[in-house]
Amino acid sequence: MSRCLRFLRVVILCGAVAAIGVPAGAQQPANPPPAAKPQAPAAQPAQQPPKPPAQATTPVKDPVVAVVNGQQVRLSELEVAQQALPPQYRNMPIQAVFPALLDRIIDSKLVVADGRKNKVTDDAAFKKRMAFVEDQVLQDFWLQREIAKRVTPEKMQQRYQERLKSTPAEEEVRARHILVATEDEAKALIAELKKGGAFDKLAKEKSTDKASGAEGGDLGWFKKSDMVKEFADAAFALKKGELTEIPIKTQFGYHMILLDDRRQAPPPAFEEMAEPLKEELARETVTALLDQLRSAAKIEKFTMDGSKPEPPATPAAPGTPARPTPAPATPGK
Repeated sequence: MSRCLRFLRVVILCGAVAAIGVPAGAQQPANPPPAAKPQAPAAQPAQQPPKPPAQATTPVKDPVVAVVNGQQVRLSELEVAQQALPPQYRNMPIQAVFPALLDRIIDSKLVVADGRKNKVTDDAAFKKRMAFVEDQVLQDFWLQREIAKRVTPEKMQQRYQERLKSTPAEEEVRARHILVATEDEAKALIAELKKGGAFDKLAKEKSTDKASGAEGGDLGWFKKSDMVKEFADAAFALKKGELTEIPIKTQFGYHMILLDDRRQAPPPAFEEMAEPLKEELARETVTALLDQLRSAAKIEKFTMDGSKPEPPATPAAPGTPARPTPAPATPGK
């Protein structure tokens, strides 16, 4: 069953449950008729069970989404489990991964229950591993909380402005080209262009670069570093409206280049740089926090066998003669 069909099935089932949950009392008229006169006992109808109170229509904030051997599974558990998935699934709406996540949680509940039944929690190796996992979760939780407090939108904007000031503006050009396989073809086209041939028409008809050819040879705006050296050097040497006098040879063939315009490249928008800046500030924050904690701690390191490492040898002062090696004792003396 596809993801869309699974999701549709969940929606239908939820709608059916909602319909079933409407209390019978909701269908009663607002003003009930006056009570009938008492009847003889033999004529009294059988006593009806009391009607349940009307259910609130407000959705449950953290609903139960499954019950496994009497143990409730709430939606919040699935939301926590989603954060342990790979990044491409973390950012999906939870509806898209709900069926798979629910099955995963159900399996987990069953395995955990069986593990407790078999007293896995009493195993020393389990306790050691559990302590390690707890430390890792605590570390991650604490660091993420500190990053959220310290990496603020104001600091990101400040770093963005600093980056703009420290990055010099770069020149861009907008150019068209026609690409052909041989130098003779290129020379013939240059001659035709000099006689008044339409560049965009010839690009559509003759250029082997079909993508730009369909746009009349237009390559859009580009920086010098965006193109191969031979092409970039020739394009940036042209004046606005100027055509290359000779074919420009590159690994792709022979080019005729027409420069449309040039400008200073606009700086990247904050939105383009927001994520890299956030990661950069987060790394700096973690490094600063760890440096602060280390400077306030007393730390001793040992070798793999638990012994104290040998102190590093103190280098001799310059000009100090080396200590002579004692001569071996002579036998018999």
